Amino acid sequence: MNKIEKIASFTVDHDLLTEGIYVSRIDGDITTYDLRTRVPNGGDYMDNLTMHSVEHMFATYVRASSIADRVIYFGPMGCQTGFYLLVRNADNGETLTVVKDVLSRIVNHDGEMFGAVKRECGNYLNLDLACAKVECERYLAILNSKENDFLYKGEKI
Repeated sequence: MNKIEKIASFTVDHDLLTEGIYVSRIDGDITTYDLRTRVPNGGDYMDNLTMHSVEHMFATYVRASSIADRVIYFGPMGCQTGFYLLVRNADNGETLTVVKDVLSRIVNHDGEMFGAVKRECGNYLNLDLACAKVECERYLAILNSKENDFLYKGEKI
């Protein structure tokens, strides 16, 4: 039987991880950002309604941002503590600016939830703009309140 190596995200010490934005990994020209909105194993997790709603709003806005042509993917973590954003030829400072701008746009969004109709989403009834706004406002406050060096605790540049 072949030994299976741990995936990169399982090598991060989740006991030390706090809310913030981190570079999870770099594969060639693609950077995977860990947008950690909750403390892992802290008992405070996003419910599916919130994750799904943020996903719809953030994915739409980031694909209409200045890095739109370099966005590969945006989606929730199964552990309900954040999201992954994959960007080609990423610059950390630019990405942070875009993430903050997208969060602000969601908080200030005046209109319908993106993709909240049956033909556009496989679970269109499980969306709530108010939930997305609350989560994004909370995360934006976290990002604005700290220095974001993109490193997991204990990592070195």
